[in-house]
Amino acid sequence: MSSSTKALTREWTTWGPVVALLALVFAWGRELPGLAVGLVALCLIAAVLAAVHHAEVIAHRVGEPFGSLVLAVAVTVIEVGLIVSLMAGGGEKTATYARDTVFAAVMITCNGIVGLALLVAALRNRVAVFNAEGSGGALATVCTLATMTLVLPTFTTSQPGPEFSGAQLAFAAVASLGLYAVFVAVQTVRHRDYFLPVTPEGKDCSEDDHADPPTKAATWTSLGLLLVALVAVVGNAKVISPTIEDGVESAGLPKAVVGVVIALMVLLPETLAAVRAARRNRVQTSLNLAYGSAIASIGLTIPAIALASIWLSGPLVLGLGPLHMVLLALTGVVSALTVVPGRATLLQGGVHLAIFAAFVFLSFSP
Repeated sequence: MSSSTKALTREWTTWGPVVALLALVFAWGRELPGLAVGLVALCLIAAVLAAVHHAEVIAHRVGEPFGSLVLAVAVTVIEVGLIVSLMAGGGEKTATYARDTVFAAVMITCNGIVGLALLVAALRNRVAVFNAEGSGGALATVCTLATMTLVLPTFTTSQPGPEFSGAQLAFAAVASLGLYAVFVAVQTVRHRDYFLPVTPEGKDCSEDDHADPPTKAATWTSLGLLLVALVAVVGNAKVISPTIEDGVESAGLPKAVVGVVIALMVLLPETLAAVRAARRNRVQTSLNLAYGSAIASIGLTIPAIALASIWLSGPLVLGLGPLHMVLLALTGVVSALTVVPGRATLLQGGVHLAIFAAFVFLSFSP
């Protein structure tokens, strides 16, 4: 990349999040005409691209898997705020928002992001190579969290409908948070080597030999701009969410579509970052982003929603229906078959993308 291109990249990734945040300030709490909604959407896209850039700067400085963890946790924390703000005062209309958004996040990460990353890597290198130990442990955590929080409520009998009782919700929240903490400790401390990128020959390639890491000042600047960009992404997503809700309602589509669209927008930074990592033959980084985001989405969202339910009005429906449980089970089985060998081809990428396409289609036409 030439010096002029690098300077241009630094320039727009600096002012892009700021402009998006200013757009959020001016648009918050107002009814926007169509043109204004379009401008806010453009600012959202700029903030997403800037977030990816700054996340990569931080990842280059701190190394893997810390870089992936920073982006996954940052996005998820703000996503929790978006879900809570949408549910506040919404009553029964928003009873399923948390479930729909979290389930959509799991399907997007485990099928959409994983499938796209494997496809890109296999197209460039014939075979996508990653660390089976780390990816397998992350997948097991995703499946356990998803089953405990999204499947069990459908079968419990203490509360009518697919809901947890108060005690059950508290247990699920504590268990989710505890399991997430164990995963982070294993990923970053005890078995960090399981989550490092590997070469096609199976050797670690955690260090980038082709570029010097950014300075501490540049890293802190990128961290600040990353947080600004993520706030702008989720905030602007909330600003245009009434337009999305009105469009979904006028089109006669299921309410779950709102959660799908919100999750797609919020997870754009991880998606772009995962694809760029896969193009550099760092498939493990892509899987860290995908599974890490799914784990954070459940492990942080459910405890936060459980705490917020103390003052939120209306029911909290977490249990999935039969259709979504089938898709979740299929995702778990196919994902296990994908990660166990530690190698994947175009076929595995295509299978995951097919499941993701089925999820999106059936969300619009159940």
